[in-house]
Amino acid sequence: MNRSCFIILLLLFGSTHAQETINTEDEEKQERRLEREIRRLERAIDPLSPSRASFLSAAFPGLGQFYNRKYWKVPLAWAAVGTGVFVYQFNQTEYLRYRNAFKLRSAGFTTDEFYDVNLDGNGPDVSDRALEEAQKKAQSQRDSSLLIAIGLYLLNVLDASVDAHLKPFNMNEDLNVSIQPIISHHPIQMGTEIGLNLKITL
Repeated sequence: MNRSCFIILLLLFGSTHAQETINTEDEEKQERRLEREIRRLERAIDPLSPSRASFLSAAFPGLGQFYNRKYWKVPLAWAAVGTGVFVYQFNQTEYLRYRNAFKLRSAGFTTDEFYDVNLDGNGPDVSDRALEEAQKKAQSQRDSSLLIAIGLYLLNVLDASVDAHLKPFNMNEDLNVSIQPIISHHPIQMGTEIGLNLKITL
């Protein structure tokens, strides 16, 4: 009898202890989840977040997007700014080629790369006027590509700042819009009024 009572008490105690352990683990999980949520909200409400994101993107393109946790935008920022810089460099190289050739030709030399392009010994294959026009066109394209590169760089900074500004706003999926027809009696004149009632629930 004592042995069976002891086994029953042991089972009850073990069951209670296991239940307490499960409850403690559930409470710990909930506390950790709550702490994570509080940290996320603190990051979202940080008033310095937009200026920090702008500064980081200005220091290195894509860093502000990384700070805002918009990781998919980082390669886009790199590609945009990198393409602008590459196109500027290409146009600058072409401009220098044409300018150097035109300067040599103007000084009376025939050693520029455009003098005898087809290597037949007769030159010039590209006239002085064509070199001057090519130089002007390359300079115009270089200046345009510089403006585009600067614009893309500023767009990268602006994107990081706007993302950081919009971070604290509630982007909840529970947005409801309902439209209902209304028929009501006019208080002063005889007759009824017909209209629509628009209700937006955030």
